[in-house]
Amino acid sequence: MPLPLYLVLALGYVLLTLTNVMPTNDMLISLGVMVVFSYLLEEIGQHIPVLNNLGGKVLVVTFVPSYLVFMHWLPQTTIKTVSDFMNHNNFLMFFITMLVVGAIASMNRRTLLKATSRIIVVLVLCDVIGSLVGTGVGMLLGLSAYKAYFFVVAPILAGGVGEGAMPLSIGYAAVISGMTQGDIFGSILPAVMLGSLVAVVLAGSLRRLGDKKPELTGNGRLIDDDDQLANLKSGNQEVSVEKTLMAGVLAIALYFLAVWLNFVIQKYLHISIPSPIILLIVLMAAKMLGYIPKSIEEGGISLNSFTVKGITPPLLFGVGVAQTDWNKLIQVFKSPASIVVIIATVVAVVATAFIVSKLLGMYPVDTAIAVSCCSGQGGTGALAILSAGDRMELMPFAQVSVRIGGALTVTLAIFLMGLIVH
Repeated sequence: MPLPLYLVLALGYVLLTLTNVMPTNDMLISLGVMVVFSYLLEEIGQHIPVLNNLGGKVLVVTFVPSYLVFMHWLPQTTIKTVSDFMNHNNFLMFFITMLVVGAIASMNRRTLLKATSRIIVVLVLCDVIGSLVGTGVGMLLGLSAYKAYFFVVAPILAGGVGEGAMPLSIGYAAVISGMTQGDIFGSILPAVMLGSLVAVVLAGSLRRLGDKKPELTGNGRLIDDDDQLANLKSGNQEVSVEKTLMAGVLAIALYFLAVWLNFVIQKYLHISIPSPIILLIVLMAAKMLGYIPKSIEEGGISLNSFTVKGITPPLLFGVGVAQTDWNKLIQVFKSPASIVVIIATVVAVVATAFIVSKLLGMYPVDTAIAVSCCSGQGGTGALAILSAGDRMELMPFAQVSVRIGGALTVTLAIFLMGLIVH
């Protein structure tokens, strides 16, 4: 962004803040505030030695705002404007939907089928080995297997907060007498947040590894396929506004359908399947059956590129302000043993994905980054992890890791807890 343009934007923010006339229900104002801070913080993160090679800009854009809120160093009008926008407009789902539809629509059908089937195998192995390693390390450090697995390892691999830690705590509370759901949720949330932070740092390290050893990375691809469309990062494609808009309309239409199917499934089958998973299944089925026109496939490339470049930094800032509780994040530092268990679990997941992917003919760097999203904060964690790894094209596979991996972990953990308690 040219400096004069940024200064005009920053001046407008300062005037609105100092005169206390900042609107709290204006989308343009909310986005403007997020742009003012996020672009500045991203620039700072890119120039911090060492940290800039470990996903520094993502760490700065996401966690510095959380700290500023904790210290009351951000104006209350700024916090309220950003928080209201993030919490009441489901902006994160808008981002994920556009990104996933853009990526899958522009992907080769055969590549999509091969990559998805393989990543599920990798994901299952990562969940098993990550659980065993994390629990084993916890026991070596004096934690009981019960404490290490159920209250540290399982929350990390549960797929985030809303669809991971929350149902996990509800399930635990139904089985354990004497503990409320709120108490359990508060005790497992720090592990989820620190696990996501570790995954972000590892994604940045994997990106550096890919830069140094190009043979280990597909630069946004999981497998090598001659029929695959041009890499989404390429800037050589001619951008068609009409095709991009049609890809966006497809994303909205599929989200409509996913929300409706979610309601029907819950009402008649009494099964809760998150809307993002339904959207992913419907989209992949439509793609594999050849129901997505060529024009929309081409529009998906530019839709994906616009979403990554234009929306990611402001969204990360919004996540930091509205959805990252600094106080809960630092709670885990009170237990050194828990810190080591968290690090060991995430490292085991990433290492397993890296090794197994080579055996399955996949690119290790990209596969490890995508699968590591299962140890993040759900959609917000996947956003930060993929951004740190500069692999936002992998969001569809990250969603597979988060949703499917999280569902498997939550189901298994609650089942085992029931066996132990009873």
